[in-house]
Amino acid sequence: MAVFVREVSTTAEKDRFIKLPWKIYKGDPNWVPPLLIDKKTFLNPRKNPFFKSARVKLYLAYDGGWAVGRIAAIVSDNHLKIHNDGAGFFGLFECVNNHEVAGNLFNTAAAFLREQGMRIMRGPMSMNINDEFGLLISGFDTPPVALMPYNPPYYETLVEGYGFKKEIDWFAYYLENHDGSVPERLQRGAQLARKRYGFTIRTASMKHYDEEIKKIQEVYNRAWEKNWGAVPLTDEEFHHLAQDLKMIAVPELVMFAEVEGKTVGVSLALPDINQALIHVKNGKLLPFGILQLLWYKRKIDMLRLVIMGVLKEYRHMGIETCFIHDTYAAGLKMGAWRCEMSQIVENNVPMNNVLIRMGTKVYKTYRIYNYNLN
Repeated sequence: MAVFVREVSTTAEKDRFIKLPWKIYKGDPNWVPPLLIDKKTFLNPRKNPFFKSARVKLYLAYDGGWAVGRIAAIVSDNHLKIHNDGAGFFGLFECVNNHEVAGNLFNTAAAFLREQGMRIMRGPMSMNINDEFGLLISGFDTPPVALMPYNPPYYETLVEGYGFKKEIDWFAYYLENHDGSVPERLQRGAQLARKRYGFTIRTASMKHYDEEIKKIQEVYNRAWEKNWGAVPLTDEEFHHLAQDLKMIAVPELVMFAEVEGKTVGVSLALPDINQALIHVKNGKLLPFGILQLLWYKRKIDMLRLVIMGVLKEYRHMGIETCFIHDTYAAGLKMGAWRCEMSQIVENNVPMNNVLIRMGTKVYKTYRIYNYNLN
């Protein structure tokens, strides 16, 4: 039978769409199975507020009656309002190592995007810049950390073989210190910044969670508004994200920089829950997955610094250095002596320079591609 692609239209097909990665990554020791309940919620238009301002089509590719690939075609109205660039997106891409299958998936996504008036197919975005994004093109020797994408090395060949061209790269930085202390260079930088400028850094109060979330949202949307591809989260999207993060967030890892009582920067790090999730078989919490999750959660030794933003007029004060210092110090108290800082866009020269000066290194690179639909 020839390869063909069909839109997901039934509950059974959506279930097949969600579970396809187990086939693609079978035997890959670095793949972290997602929790099925999370993926079902993510793809449920009644539960994921992103769908209120987007048009999304899900497709499955079949060969000989077996599902061998999947893709989502996405039009984000909020992205178009901000950027007006005629860009639609592909995401949730998974595929066997076969150019025919990949080509059929990309052709189908491209056809939908053209129907919607898009001029560019961009991705991977699953499903927007505020979710997982980017194709991993280097750093395949370790598992992804919390909320980061992962894919086989051959995806780069499938994507570029179709005709996609690089748009921009994003970096993940890595910092470790085996002796159980904050790296000396980071200590010196943070001490100097605190001495020179009059800012304070405090951790979050869970008793005032809703108020803290509002402060994070305000700084998040303002601090990132000039970043490549940035799209502000709506109030409903941010609330949805905040409820998800509440399950795994640690107050000591949520930080606010203040100047004369005004919040001018925010930082959010998370324990790398993927170190526990990788042991949960088949992505199911019941009946035994929850026990595996709780057991391995105690052994987490790595953090991911997810959000770090400072308002433009306060970026000369070394607040970023202090955020990283305090995050690393807090992590050490929890048994985490490693930290990933991600994702940093390649054209954010000031932030990349800050991280390099601290002694961190780029250990994973993610790429966003464009394909001309004209």
